[in-house]
Amino acid sequence: MPDAPSGREETEDDVMAGDRRIARTDTALPDWYASDAAYRPIPIAWFAGALVLQAVVQPALAIGATALGFSRWFAIGLCLLASGFIWHWTSQRGMAGAALGWRIATALVLTLFFGISILGLLS
Repeated sequence: MPDAPSGREETEDDVMAGDRRIARTDTALPDWYASDAAYRPIPIAWFAGALVLQAVVQPALAIGATALGFSRWFAIGLCLLASGFIWHWTSQRGMAGAALGWRIATALVLTLFFGISILGLLS
């Protein structure tokens, strides 16, 4: 068999389109695909970042504020402020340009964790 464009000899397992190999078994990527190794963030990454940060920060602030003897209302205000900062940070990362569904889902998750913190503080 003739040499492939990449200099690798063709085998039976290669996926061919006419005289062009479009995939090979040893890489699972087409020959013409050359990754530019650029980071392309997607909304789910921003969503997950906000979710994880909120899940860690909210309980830490609620427990920390009450353990230090601050009032529960101060702790709730602190948690609300943290939620606002997390929303702003997520929007700055790129969520502001994401689809409306992602923004709504992010707002709902932030609100959910804030609500859980309020329930814990007021119980």
